[in-house]
Amino acid sequence: MKQIESIKESGGFLNRYEHDSNTCQCKMTFSVYLPPQASIESVPTLYWLSGLTCTDDNARTKAGMQRYAAEQGIAIVFPDTSPRGQGVADVPERYDLGQGAGFYVNATQTPWQAHYQMYDYITKELPTLVEANLPLIPKLKSISGHSMGGHGALICALKNPNDYRSVSAFAPICNPSVSPWGQTCFKTYLGDDQSLWEAYDATHLIQSGTQLADILIEQGTADEFYTEGQLLPENFAKACEEAGQTLTLRMQAGYDHSYHFIASFIGEHMAYHSNCLNNTDPI
Repeated sequence: MKQIESIKESGGFLNRYEHDSNTCQCKMTFSVYLPPQASIESVPTLYWLSGLTCTDDNARTKAGMQRYAAEQGIAIVFPDTSPRGQGVADVPERYDLGQGAGFYVNATQTPWQAHYQMYDYITKELPTLVEANLPLIPKLKSISGHSMGGHGALICALKNPNDYRSVSAFAPICNPSVSPWGQTCFKTYLGDDQSLWEAYDATHLIQSGTQLADILIEQGTADEFYTEGQLLPENFAKACEEAGQTLTLRMQAGYDHSYHFIASFIGEHMAYHSNCLNNTDPI
């Protein structure tokens, strides 16, 4: 991996890297915030998955996470949201399909399967790469995200319950198999077999019996995508209640879908993950 940018921030460094991905078969870009503690010892890691239209740059410039990470001694990895570049399939007229909208699945349909393997990239290739090259404690990680990235965080944690110490999400797409965004992308990337859709749907994963120690979700009541029925947190909450899954769903009055919402509560989420990452008990 090649470092292409470094900015000092809150005593640590916000670095940007690129590498040739074997999983996505293209050049991928990602950012990592290394807190000041990383200059003397290895630290735990939080993965932040961003939403539709985003790159690795959105959260690192808008969420205000780095100052909390510096206080708590946590690195943050900011992946991109999809493969990109010449030859990578895209639908330029659509913001919610193609480049910038990878949906954190492993595509099975032509031409998408050649590059859109974001689930394996996030859960396998990228952690292996950064843990081998940066002062990160191997396998000591948590995951969070926003919107499409909140969906990604939930499914990554639910499908790999022993790999992440904690999971949280801001305005996640909780039941993509029945939401307009999810139905369009899942059909395109995964085909007509809805059992493949359900394998990447957090609500269905809970219904299938997957369990985690805890899940934290933040949702604004003035979020336009919530009111339009894209996010469906109530479906997820019902599934958790019926399955006996511990869930903290915090409905925040008047907040929208933007990074203003995320920045308002990110400190509490960082504290939540810090507590889990610094707990030395086995998962």
